[in-house]
Amino acid sequence: MTQPNPTILQPRRTVALLAEDAQPNSIARIGSQPIALAAGILLVILAGAASITLWRSYTGAAPELDRVVAARQFQARAVQVASEQLVEKTKGLEVSQQESIDQLQLAQDQLQTVRRQLAAQQADTKRLSDQVAALSEAVDTLRQSFASAQSAESSPPARNRSIRTRAVRTYQKRTKSPG
Repeated sequence: MTQPNPTILQPRRTVALLAEDAQPNSIARIGSQPIALAAGILLVILAGAASITLWRSYTGAAPELDRVVAARQFQARAVQVASEQLVEKTKGLEVSQQESIDQLQLAQDQLQTVRRQLAAQQADTKRLSDQVAALSEAVDTLRQSFASAQSAESSPPARNRSIRTRAVRTYQKRTKSPG
């Protein structure tokens, strides 16, 4: 193997040494003036804030106001959606309430019809009851008259026999007597 050439290694070593020397010097320079660095950073921040403020005032656009407007629009949309849903539910309730009212009206009409039919049946029942009572009275009257007729017939047969007997005797007398 061949040995590396010391002259070729020399420049690499010097660059590495310079890089090592440069880092401590840059930190040393920044570290030696921290007030100037802080003042520079503060100036950059203030310049940025001033430019944002100038830009907002020039364009008239403020993100905070836009956010407020967007939030209000969102709330308005939410309220509108909620009110639409409420209107739909209210319409649904109105429809179901109207259906219930219609069903109740139908039930009331049916109840009135049943009541009328019941009243008519009760009137018919009373009329028929009165007719049955009248017929019962007529049947009782007929029974009584039939019973009195039978009792009247029971005693007249004896009377009828005497009449018959007299009639037969009278007939016999006529036929026996000449003339």
